[in-house]
Order: sequence, then structure tokens, then C-alpha cells
Amino acid sequence: MIKDNPYRCVRLRLCLYCLVCCFCANLQAQQTGDSITGKVHAIPEVGIKGRRVPQRISVASPIQVFGKSELENLGLQNMADAVRRFAGANVRDYGGIGGLKTVSVRSLGATHTAVSYDGVAVSNCQAGQIDIGRFSLDDIDMLSLSIGQDEDLLQSARLFASAGVLSIYGKNPLEDTDKPYTFKGQVKGGSFGFINPSVTWAQRIAPRTTYSVNGNYQRANGNYPFTLVNGKYITEEKRRNSDIQSWHAEGNLYHTMKDSSQLQVKAYYFDSERGLPGSIILYNNSSNERLWDKNFFVQAQYRKDFSHVWALLAQAKYNYSWNKYEDTDVKYQDGKQTDINKQQEYYLSGTLQWQPVRSFTASWANDLILNTLDSNMPDSPLPIRYSWLSALNLSYQWQGLTATGTLVHTLITEEVEKGNRPDNRHRLCPTISLLYRPWKEQSLFLRMMYKSTFRVPTFNDLYYQRIGNTNLRPEKAQEFNLGITWSGSPFSFTDYVALTIDGYYNKVDDKIVALPTTYVWKMLNYGKVDITGADVTLRTAIPLNRRISLTLTGSYTYQKAIDVTSKEDKNYKDQIPYTPVHSGNASLSVETPWVNLAYTATGVSERYYLPQNIRENRIDGYVEHALTASRTFSLGSCKLRLQAELINLTDEQYDIIKYYPMPGRSFRLTGSIKF
Repeated sequence: MIKDNPYRCVRLRLCLYCLVCCFCANLQAQQTGDSITGKVHAIPEVGIKGRRVPQRISVASPIQVFGKSELENLGLQNMADAVRRFAGANVRDYGGIGGLKTVSVRSLGATHTAVSYDGVAVSNCQAGQIDIGRFSLDDIDMLSLSIGQDEDLLQSARLFASAGVLSIYGKNPLEDTDKPYTFKGQVKGGSFGFINPSVTWAQRIAPRTTYSVNGNYQRANGNYPFTLVNGKYITEEKRRNSDIQSWHAEGNLYHTMKDSSQLQVKAYYFDSERGLPGSIILYNNSSNERLWDKNFFVQAQYRKDFSHVWALLAQAKYNYSWNKYEDTDVKYQDGKQTDINKQQEYYLSGTLQWQPVRSFTASWANDLILNTLDSNMPDSPLPIRYSWLSALNLSYQWQGLTATGTLVHTLITEEVEKGNRPDNRHRLCPTISLLYRPWKEQSLFLRMMYKSTFRVPTFNDLYYQRIGNTNLRPEKAQEFNLGITWSGSPFSFTDYVALTIDGYYNKVDDKIVALPTTYVWKMLNYGKVDITGADVTLRTAIPLNRRISLTLTGSYTYQKAIDVTSKEDKNYKDQIPYTPVHSGNASLSVETPWVNLAYTATGVSERYYLPQNIRENRIDGYVEHALTASRTFSLGSCKLRLQAELINLTDEQYDIIKYYPMPGRSFRLTGSIKF
């Protein structure tokens, strides 16, 4: 967790100190009759830079944060491993290094969770859920998960409209240095044929202009061993068709204009080919499915503070996504099925913020989005979706109370070349949050939040072959949250203790599910889910002496997510699939002058992979342990960092998705050099 930007604090204090010194010197000059008195002098411009960092304590909606140093010290493998450590987050992992990984917040579903990259939303209009496994942690400066919505009113309407937001922030590598350039090279290697080299280069091409480029390559065969249990027979098997090969390249341009407005442009490209290992079926180990993905986008973000009263945020993005799925099997007419889909998105967003007085802030955000989908399916409807999202936001502070209200309006219309199109859809969704600090001298906060959201059916829900249904209604979700947060130094042996406790109730109506009809499966609105739960997070730091310190973090989630669709159903009030009642994690990191050590444990209780909670549908719980050791060496102007990780050290076999076994014990080594 990052509570504040240290560079911003240092620069601000330095500027204040300089101003005080200048003021004192000026008074002395007047007394002694200095010759410069009464003349006009040009003072060089002083820039104060800083990133707005979410706070977990003093916010009305739950926000959890990982900073870069914490991600490195804990030795987290990938984005999914990091997100899994957030309280209330449920990551579905289909196994292997190349397996699809999606995130759901408090059992609302992956389609209700937005993912933003440097403040701009990532989209997938076809499936509605984002594969977070394609994002690397190497150049990430901060990772945050907000449940409900972020406290920042200067953001896009699309993020205000989501039930939860996973925010990924990169950083200008030269932001906090006067160096003209910087370079970082890194190589990771490990079990199951894993190799992952990457490079990053950043250069200052003008006093206010910097660019950076980075790229990485990843390859793994993914053929890890696992144990197959078939009644009383136990055999040792190997995962098949679990290989991956991917390329990722990214370029960023950072420019600060003379009026202090800021422009950031990002270009991103991702290309991968992977095997889809499929589920484990007794007496049948064949797996012939392949998936190719290509994704390119370019986005621009411009921010200008006209004064202390008015501010503007403008965003633009073009996204192109292509994927090819291929399955070789004798059951197909030509022995092979090939599906090719191409998505495009054109996105414009503008947010205007008004703060006439310190205690009152208002903003108005508008997003215009155009989505298209081309497919090689017979009689493909070739849909085009037009979306307009508008969000009005108000925030008022009075003594220890902060009240924030949001009203989001969504209007969606579609066109198709063939078949039926759905009716136009529009909806108003309110949000209200309250934060109260009873005592000024105590960092104790009480918070309350209510949020209404809905998710529109995806292109797959509406049009996919014969199961699509253009009459689907949007899923509607409601979130209620009550919480208490506190931070302080109650013990002499700790630097601080930070604690958050949140209880919540969520309700989902018109849930979209696939159900069998007379001849085929069909997408239908058939589902109501009630979700009650609690999230608890704890963090503390204990200095053992001047050179050694311990950091202890932990989180726990209790979640009862039950199906209340119909009292006649056998699964009425049963836990919904893949949702554990208990889950949590803990970590202990030790920082010393010689080596940094970290231990992490992540566990979940039993779950069920089908709606009916019977023994045959149960997935056993598990606890995964990991150890990390790292050290950074200074070699002149260079920094060399070495890290070793032992993952799943107890070699426990477990499934996150039924019949998709996860890897057992493995290792990874990382070496990087930076100058």
C-alpha cells in the first residue's frame, strides 16, 4: 500500500523552504538597502509533480493498493497473483501460464468489473470480461482495486458506471530524476520451460518531453505434472497442450506544456499463440484446441487545470482486437472448426470538474463509444453498438463528514446487417457514499456506500451462433457497504497499524445464464443472487532495529452468495458456483541490508462447480505457500537486482476451475539491471 507520494512531499517541502528563505532574505535586504530592492527579477519556473495515490483509510468506498516495491518484495508472479490478494476479489484461473484469468468483485461477475490502464478503460465488447493475464507486472508502478467507485471525480463516465474497477498504473521512468535517459533489462526463467526477457528504455528529448518504449517475450511449454485420482486408482499425469508464446510491446509519450497541462499518449501491441489444455477427462487425454490473439490500441489522455476552480480531463482511444480459435476433431465436418472474430472500438471521453470552494466539488463526465464485431460465422449479424454514458458527480465536505453522490445515465443502441436487433436500452443508476471522522485527533473513519449498476448483454450473449438471444434484459446489480477504518500507532514496537472492516450486501437481478430449451441451449434472463459478506484487511510494520524491519499484511473475506431465483429449484439458497465462503491471504516480509525475504500464503475454502451444493459437485479448499528472496546491488551508476522464488512450496495439487489442475511446486529466477 502507498499512502502518499514521497517525491511529492519532498519537493513540496523543498519549495516551501526556498520560499521562506527568499522571504527572509528579502526582509534583510530592505533593512540594509540592498541595490536589488525595487527591481523586477525573473524567477525560474518550479514544477511540482505528484501522482494522486488512493488511500485505503480515508475513503468512503473500499480501495486497496499495491505499490511497486511491495509487488517486488512479495515476489508476485503475475497480475492474477497480485489481484488474488485483494479482499473481495475472486480470480478465475483456467490453469497454466497461458490460461485465461478473469476477476470478479464480491461475486458480481467479471462483466461487472472494469479494468483501466493508465486511467483509460480496457474493453472487450464480445465477451465482456478482460483477461488480466496479458498484463505484465514488470513496469507497473501501482495496482489498485476500488469497490463501488474511486473518490476521484475527474475520471471517465465508464469507470463511474462499473461495480468495481481494477486500475493499472504505469509510470514515466524519468519522472523523479534529472537523468537524460534510463535503461532496464530483465530476464526471468523457471519451471515448465518458462523464459521471459524484457527491456525498457526511456529518454528525455526536451525539458518537458519524455518517451519510453518497452517490450517483452514470453514462452513456456506448460507441461507440468499432476496427480489424477479415479476412485481407488491414482496415476501421475502431465498437462498437455498448455504451451504459450507471446509478444508485448508498448510506447509512451509524456509531455508537460508551458501552461502545466499534461499529455500522455500510449501505443500497445500484444500477440500470442497458446494451447487450450481443456478439462481433465478420464481415459481421454487428447487436447487439440488452439487460440491466437492480437490486440492493438492507441490512447491519449490530456489533463488541464485552468485554475483552482476548473479542471478538464479528455481521453481518446482506438482499439483493435483479433482472435482465432481452432479445434481439430473428427466430429466436425471437415475435421476442424475455426472461429475468427475481429473487434474494433472508437472511444471519446471528456470530464469537466468545478470546485468553487474547497468544501464542494462537482464534475460532469461524458463518454461516446462505437463498437463493431466481424465474424466468420455463417449468417453473422455484424453488429454495431453505439453507447453514450453520462455521469454527474457531486461531493461536499462539512467538518468531519464527506458526502458524495453520482448519477450515471446510459443509452445504448445497436444496428445489425442480418437478423433481429435488440431494443434501445437506457437507464439511470445512482450512487451515494458517506465518510465520517468522529474525532480530528484520531484516524478513525466510518463509511457507507450504496451503488446501482447494470451490465448490458455482450455480443456473445446476443448473437453467438444459435444460443444468442436479442431479447435479453441487462443484468442489474445493487451494492450496499458499511465499514470502519482505522490507522495509528497503538504499540511502541510498531511504526503503524492500519485496519479496515467492511460488511456488505449485494443483489443481482435478471442474471444472464445459458439454459437448455427445446432443442438447443439459449441465453436467458434467469437468475437472482443475494450476496452478503465481510472484508477485513490488516497491515503493520515492525522495526527490529535501524537496519531491519518486518512488514505484516493480511486480508480475510467471508462471502455467502446464494441463488434465490426460485424456491422450487433444488439449488435454492445454495452457494453459487466457484464462490468460496472463506478466503484470505497473509504475508510477512523482512527487509535487511543483505537480503529481503518474503513469505506469502493464500487460501480458500471448499467451493462447488455446479449450482447444486452436493458432495459430487464440491471442489476442495487449498492453501498455497510461496517464498521469495531478493537483493539489489549498486555497481556504480548501475543497479543489479536478483530474485529467487519458490512457488507452492508444499506441492499441493488444487483446482481453481474444476478439472483444470494448477501447477505444483515450481521455481522462478529473475535478474535485472538498470542504469
